[in-house]
This record gives sequence, structure tokens and C-alpha cells, in this order.
Amino acid sequence: MPLTDYFDAFCRDYRAYKGGPWCYEDGCIYRGLDLLYDVTADPRWRAHLRRLVDAQVGPEGELAGYNADEFNIDNILAGRVLFSLWRETGEARYLAAARRLADQLDRHPRISLGNYWHKLRYPHQVWLDGLYMGLPFQIEYGLVTGETERIKDALTQFQTALDVTATASGLYVHGYDESRAQSWSDPETGKSPAVWARAMGWLAMALVDALALLREDGATAALRQRTRRMLLAVADLQGSSGLWPQVLDNPGLAGNYEESSASAMFAYAFLRAARLGLISGSEGERLRDSGLKALDALQARVVMEGGQSHFQGICHVAGLGGFDGIYRDGTPEYYLTEPVVQDDAKGVGPLMMAWAESERVTSLAAE
Repeated sequence: MPLTDYFDAFCRDYRAYKGGPWCYEDGCIYRGLDLLYDVTADPRWRAHLRRLVDAQVGPEGELAGYNADEFNIDNILAGRVLFSLWRETGEARYLAAARRLADQLDRHPRISLGNYWHKLRYPHQVWLDGLYMGLPFQIEYGLVTGETERIKDALTQFQTALDVTATASGLYVHGYDESRAQSWSDPETGKSPAVWARAMGWLAMALVDALALLREDGATAALRQRTRRMLLAVADLQGSSGLWPQVLDNPGLAGNYEESSASAMFAYAFLRAARLGLISGSEGERLRDSGLKALDALQARVVMEGGQSHFQGICHVAGLGGFDGIYRDGTPEYYLTEPVVQDDAKGVGPLMMAWAESERVTSLAAE
């Protein structure tokens, strides 16, 4: 079954992930649909996107179920689609909605080094997930409004987050607790214990998307080099199947499995970085080939069951600290206890993105 047929069927049946409130899971699908339309100009992708987004954005830019005072960085992600809808339609409500999200960032609590807290209920903590949720939006908002300080701040936050989560292997741990109050944080470094693949996937997409928005100059040079090193380190860990393990830095761990959402994120980041020349020459070709190999392997995970296609092998959720009465200690073993599901937005959205990038790469190769 072509992936586009799966995407179309998935979106026809898709309803708001949390029953209606504005959330990052829906944002993954919105981003995927936006890129599909951008690549193909197929009106069905725009129709799906408008049906979903317009149910959540009011006439004055109100966002369904959104409470800025939760200071949840996840809630920023879905706002990235507002810019393309505003440009396309000229409807002021989309930019007004983006302003609401920017207002949250203006008040969002930060650690002393300047990075946004992940959420109000996760105080003094920076998670790699949050870099994708907030910073590309902040950069694009700054470009749209001419508020260049927002762009400088986002670039600084990237560098600081990488500093506090770095490992000697060139990879990055899931989180950092400045307060050292969490038992998952190292008492000396504040770092969490393991490298979770999807956290690295969020990071890879965040860096590539941010750099894609900005011209290559002195302000981005250091971040480009760190992005290059990180992507190549991830490429070194790609399995023979084309996919990556759930616990990225411990492939031999008993029970470790190849996880679909992170693999889709890496495929997207690799293909986009290579296509845009963020990584060039033989290294860019290597990333392009690695991304295409991953996409082929992911397509094999879209299987027919009971007359419907399903994308399998997606970690449902993982985090750090207390949640639903459970304490997530961030050890390598912890990441293997979370449920594995199919058709989750956190996997389907990045798969859409990766497929869209592969179409661009294929088109360029044919020219």
C-alpha cells in the first residue's frame, strides 16, 4: 500500500488527539500535512489540515482548551502551522493565535542559564523534547514579526541545552534538572541517565528545522557544526535493518527494540539536512542514503490488519519524573517498560515528514 494512501486514510479517521484541546500530538500531524501539501500541492492534504486546525482556532485566535498559565512548552509546537495558513489565507486569526503562543513564551519560566522549563509541573528541567516543541516556532515567529531578539534567544537556548545534556559519545541525554531535586538527575551534572531515541529524534528535527529557517552566517556556524556531529553520530548507530533502537546508546541492552517514531524523525532530519546542504559532500550523501534506507524499513512497518493499514512499533510515551502515579527514573531499563502502540500521532506525523522530504530528494536526483 502506498504511504500516501495510508496517510489519507489515517487523516480521514483522525480526531483531535486529546478530544479537542490544542496539543503537540495534533501538531505532529499538522506539520506532516503541511509538508505533504508543500511538496505535492495535492488539495486533500490541505483539506485535512483545515478541517482539523479550524476546529481549534477561533475567530480572534482563541485556541481550544489552551491555558497559557500551564506553561507547557509542548503546546507551542502546533503553532508552527499557523504561519503557512496565515500566508495562504491572509486570515488574521492565525497570526493572532501565534501571538498567544508567543505571549506564553514571553512569560515562560526559565532555568538560570536561560532555557525554558519543560512545564510548570516539571520545574527547573530542560528536556530535549521541548527544544522541538518551542524553538523552531520562536525562530519563525521572530522572522515573521521582525523581532530578531527572539531568534538570538532561541539560538542561545539551543547551545545551552546541548551543553547541559551532552555525552562523550556525541549524543545527548533526555533531560537536565538544574535543581538536582529529581532522583533521575545526576547529583553533579543534573543529567538524566540514558539516551532515549525519540528525545534524540525531537532534537534532530529541532536543529535541522531551525537551521533551515536561517541563513548560514556567524550566528549559526557553531550550531551547524554541532548538528553535523550529532547527526553523523546517530548515523553510526543505525541498525542493519535501517532503524534505530529505543535506547539509542545501549543497543545490546536486553529487550531493546527498534522504535518507529524515532527512526522516522531521524529519516526526516537526515533527508532534510542533506537536501538543504546543511551537511554536504560525502557526509550529506551518507545521510541521504541512511534516511532513504530508514524510510524503506518504516514503510514495511505499515501493515494490513483487518482490512486497514497500521503503522506499528511506536513507543506510546516516555518521560522523566512522576506521572500518573508512576515515577519514571530515566534509566535505560525504564524506556523498555512503556507500551508500544500503532498509529500514534508522534510516529505518523514524522513519517509524513520523512516521506515528503524523500519526494524532494528524489525530485532533485532526477533533475
